[in-house]
Amino acid sequence: MHKTHLEYYGIIYNIISYNLYRKVVKKMFKKYINQAEIVKSLQELIKIPSVYSKSKNPNEPFGENTVKALNYALDLGKKLSFRTKNVDNYCGYIEFGSGDELIGIVGHLDVVPEGENWTYPPFEGQIVDNEIYGRGAIDDKGPTIASLYAMKAVMDYCDENSITLNKRVRLILGLNEELDWKCIEYYKEHEEIPSIGFSPDADFPCIYAEKGLISPFLQMDYSKYENKDIVLININCNNNPLNVVPKYCSCNLFIKNRIKIIEVINFIKNFVSKNNFHIDIEIISDNELKLISTGIQAHAAHPDLGINAISRLIILLDKLFKNYNITIPIFDLFTKYIGLDIHGEKLNINFPDESGELTLNVGQFNFERNDLKIGFNLRVPINTKFELVEENFSLICKNFNDIYYGFTGKKAPLYVSKDSYLVKTLCKIYNEVTASNVQPIAIGHATYARAFNNFVSFGANLPGQKDMCHQTDEFISIDNFMLACEIYTKAIYELCQ
Repeated sequence: MHKTHLEYYGIIYNIISYNLYRKVVKKMFKKYINQAEIVKSLQELIKIPSVYSKSKNPNEPFGENTVKALNYALDLGKKLSFRTKNVDNYCGYIEFGSGDELIGIVGHLDVVPEGENWTYPPFEGQIVDNEIYGRGAIDDKGPTIASLYAMKAVMDYCDENSITLNKRVRLILGLNEELDWKCIEYYKEHEEIPSIGFSPDADFPCIYAEKGLISPFLQMDYSKYENKDIVLININCNNNPLNVVPKYCSCNLFIKNRIKIIEVINFIKNFVSKNNFHIDIEIISDNELKLISTGIQAHAAHPDLGINAISRLIILLDKLFKNYNITIPIFDLFTKYIGLDIHGEKLNINFPDESGELTLNVGQFNFERNDLKIGFNLRVPINTKFELVEENFSLICKNFNDIYYGFTGKKAPLYVSKDSYLVKTLCKIYNEVTASNVQPIAIGHATYARAFNNFVSFGANLPGQKDMCHQTDEFISIDNFMLACEIYTKAIYELCQ
């Protein structure tokens, strides 16, 4: 069918408008973004070790350092001429614009514990080879700072050119994302809910689906096994969070005189060597050994990128106890139905779909007051019901005596249609800035995007880039940091139109 003259004029007009639009955003970014200033702000924020901690001060719900991080960000927002609010030290926000509609950007300032064996200090923001190292560099202080300065570029451009935005843009700052999201729950109870927006806390080009989260646990009373020839004394996993692949776990064993300790040591060495586990033995006394399991830390959404220190230690303990005719039900179940399986195949809970496979992380191993407890973090495909996971998990557990099980930490999956305005717009923006042609993706991460309707996660990891979230030597390259800032500038400007 031939196009009319009006249709051709329309096409030409759209091309001209698009090119002008690109020039506006490019000019906006170059004129109002100061790289040295942005990098310095991120470095200063990284220096605040905003890991969750218990505080005696009721005004510090997630610990002293999370409040320090919030106050730093809010003070920075004030210096940049934004409106700011501290919401009772649970969270805060930074805002500009006017109008009834509220566009939200939701990030978080809390970080997971730093772990060990960093090449560069985890709380200094050191720059090496054009990369900023530190806990929170990519998760999520870096992307949050990039979003803040993107807001600044749009605000300054509009002010200088007498452009009145009929929408408000609000950067919401969470402080408890890495634990249980109480900060964002508090925000939703007390503050205005955005109508549309994104969370800069995952991957580009755009996340249209996030898997569901559920955290099962196994528990048993160990007291009836204290009279055996080998006795578990304690366990230490450095308070590893459930959403982190643990890189350290140790335990102490008491060996009764009926067994020669050298036999136990030889059994452990042989098993460790055969299975290529990294578990060291420390002789505490003639009757006591300490086993130290080490692995590689990673995000629980990507257990394949790590080596789980807890899983390997439990497997060893199960084999060691059984070698002396001692069966500990919780270890027996673990070895038979979990072991090193990171997809829940043996538990019959993996039902892959467009969002990928289920992932299983063994995140906690505790021993307190005779209670042995193992905690898991599952990332569940979007079409799998939690009830099915619970039912199949329960069926396995019921075959073992003395084991108690339960399910906590449930977070429903996120799904926004690929054809929605938000997903199509953000994907288009990423492709325009980067001269790419990539499609929206699904992930196993759980971002604040699922806390609100009509939200998705948007950056800041680039396609094909190694995910450094929760890993030792976490970093963000300055080039990618600035690219994210440019993408966010374009996104904010377009969402405000």
